Amino acid sequence: MSPSSSINILVPVGALGLGVKESDVFARVSDADAIACDAGSTDSGPAYLATGKAKYSRDSIKHDLSILMRAQAKAGIPLLIGSCGTSGGDQALEWTRDIALEIAREHGLHPRIALLYSEQPPELMAKKAEAGRVTPLAPMTDSDPALFRACDHIVALMGPEPYIAALEAGADIVLGGRSTDSAVLAAVPLMRGAGLGVAWHAGKIAECGSLCTTHPREGGVMIHVGRDDFTVEPLGPDNQCTVETIAAHMLYENSDPFLLQEPGCTLDVTQAIYEAVDQRTVRVTGSKLVAQPYTMKLEGASGCGYQTIMLVGIQDREVLANLDRFMAQMHDVLVTRVHANMGERAGEFDISLRAYGWNAVCGEKLDAPTAAPREVGLLLVVTAATQEVATQIAKTCNPWFFHLPLNPCQELPSYAFPFSPAEVERGQVYEFKLNHVVHVDDPMELVRTVYINAKEKADA
Repeated sequence: MSPSSSINILVPVGALGLGVKESDVFARVSDADAIACDAGSTDSGPAYLATGKAKYSRDSIKHDLSILMRAQAKAGIPLLIGSCGTSGGDQALEWTRDIALEIAREHGLHPRIALLYSEQPPELMAKKAEAGRVTPLAPMTDSDPALFRACDHIVALMGPEPYIAALEAGADIVLGGRSTDSAVLAAVPLMRGAGLGVAWHAGKIAECGSLCTTHPREGGVMIHVGRDDFTVEPLGPDNQCTVETIAAHMLYENSDPFLLQEPGCTLDVTQAIYEAVDQRTVRVTGSKLVAQPYTMKLEGASGCGYQTIMLVGIQDREVLANLDRFMAQMHDVLVTRVHANMGERAGEFDISLRAYGWNAVCGEKLDAPTAAPREVGLLLVVTAATQEVATQIAKTCNPWFFHLPLNPCQELPSYAFPFSPAEVERGQVYEFKLNHVVHVDDPMELVRTVYINAKEKADA
């Protein structure tokens, strides 16, 4: 690329399925060199990786992907989607593939699609750990191979190299498994010769679409990435990027406002300068990249029991004025009742009480004299080895959960319950088991690439 040129990446939304605005995309796609978008996260917990199911509905994914595939075909530019199906696991990637092929059939599109698989066999990662190729990240303290064998699914977060390789092999659309958000957006600028630091920094700032603007729910942004600088502008004509909104995004999901760890490198923005070009656009210079040994972050999840919940609403003024004491008493009464009534059949179980309207969000004891709330929703969460046992524990707790008085001498109250039957089975629950990086000799070492022709697949 020439010193005066830039690589323009259209980032239509912060996550595929949130809602792509068709008018904004088609108004600007002719100015873009590529369309790039993230589609996954661990923000909503481990269930999506453990089950392979997507967080967003199929309808919402199809709506957004249809717009982007039609825009890609019109402009003849690459379309890159990272962390498909929320988790980026193999099942989630193939679910997205099937949606893409359905869209291609319906609109007469014939793209060459690359699928980047980044799910890892638990046994392989256990052997990597045994060989000293896995390093724990805080708060994990070791890389016990048993951790990896206990996972139902493990993914390794890809960098930009598999996306670049797929484009160089002639892919029109790249659907990626689990990837770092920034890598998906930085891939084309890096492939086309943009500056390393500015390409990664631009990818980080634009990863969540319009979250780096003054109206964070208004669609997407366009990044213009050069050799020594990049600019960010919103797609929506009434939206704005400011120095504050752009600089602040380095802190999004990142504990250090100046350093960002990525596969094989650290982005250093200590000397970055943010300048307003006009009322809508911000220019950034001074971003640097420091090479590091190549590692890929590992995410692993598995099932860990079953839950049944019950809910009551409480407006009793005396109870609400002594809520911490009431909840402690309630917990003791319920645990004692389960042991007395069910004995060993209960197995290992957990009873959690969460008072929404008091401290259920923060989970901490509130400082006195915090005013008593007008009402609370008290949630009982039972976790046990099987669904049947969890439900039987909830049923055993039922009389006192609905009728426990604050003081023993009081008449039995009745708290408001919204559901009948009162117990609601949540099914299996899940947990993350890993916070590690795996050391690799080649960025492609743990990635499998499959190419499909949409027309051939449709005719098969």
